[in-house]
Amino acid sequence: MQIYKDQAFVALPRYKHGVPFTLGTFSLKTKGCRATLVPYPCWEMQEEGNCDALQNVVDLFVDPVDNLWVLDIGLVNTLEQPVRRSEPKIVGIDLKTGLVIKVLSLDALVTPESRLQYLIVDYSQDGRPFAYISDGGAGAIIVFDLQLGTGYRIVLPQASLSAPDSCGNRDVLYIQLARKPCGNSIYFTYLSSPRLFSIKADFLQRGQASGAVIDVGAKPSYQSIVLLGTDNGAGIFFRYKGESDIFIWNSDTAFRPENFLLVQKGDDCRLATQVVSGYRRLMWVIESNFHDYVLCTDGCLGPSMAVHPLIKTCD
Repeated sequence: MQIYKDQAFVALPRYKHGVPFTLGTFSLKTKGCRATLVPYPCWEMQEEGNCDALQNVVDLFVDPVDNLWVLDIGLVNTLEQPVRRSEPKIVGIDLKTGLVIKVLSLDALVTPESRLQYLIVDYSQDGRPFAYISDGGAGAIIVFDLQLGTGYRIVLPQASLSAPDSCGNRDVLYIQLARKPCGNSIYFTYLSSPRLFSIKADFLQRGQASGAVIDVGAKPSYQSIVLLGTDNGAGIFFRYKGESDIFIWNSDTAFRPENFLLVQKGDDCRLATQVVSGYRRLMWVIESNFHDYVLCTDGCLGPSMAVHPLIKTCD
């Protein structure tokens, strides 16, 4: 999820058949408790099988100059019988006009092992926009110059990769951007990795990753963590795998439990997948029962999603 003014934009991945649109929006000013979700920017851009349309949006990012950047992996029905509808691409949309301003192919930067998962957009000191895309399957971060339309792969050092699972595949590669006066940094970790890592954004922009990766520290008791977002500064939100409580950690402090602040006590129904700043200067969280949806245990009510301000429940 991303927020622009009073509008929320959500990725609706086509994990299974029957998803009518893969990028939606709704107003946070909606009265009552039920929002009306509509396709964005239009219905024509949601046509499955049309290479000029969006096929499977898995992540999105609003940049500081009012552009929405969308990561479309081009592969649909990924939890059933996957079908390649188009090449993977980044699509840029001007939020002031709703018009598509860029379509950038990622086909030359992926491998047969690639699984593109998360997207971040950042600007260099000279004002150039860069996209960072986590490739969990290939153990890499793709760096793409959105102005020049060129990119390259940064292969992560072996020490920062999780051990392959029984099928030989790596799991989810989370990335988050922490903004700091001394320079922005990308924090990353595999879900099953016992440690958290970081790399300066300017190293990524220059393609200088060798020796630049920092081992931030071990996860508490080697628990798996899910990175959820940032406070647009040094604060990084996360939760533990399978648990709904949300914490924030100031990345300027040591990565230790005594520096983790509980900011929302969760419930048993839904799990958070992102925390983002926005409307009314609040932090907003999106939660869903995706874990039940993936396991086909969501019952007759099907998928369920909720968006609300982050609620601090402790001092």
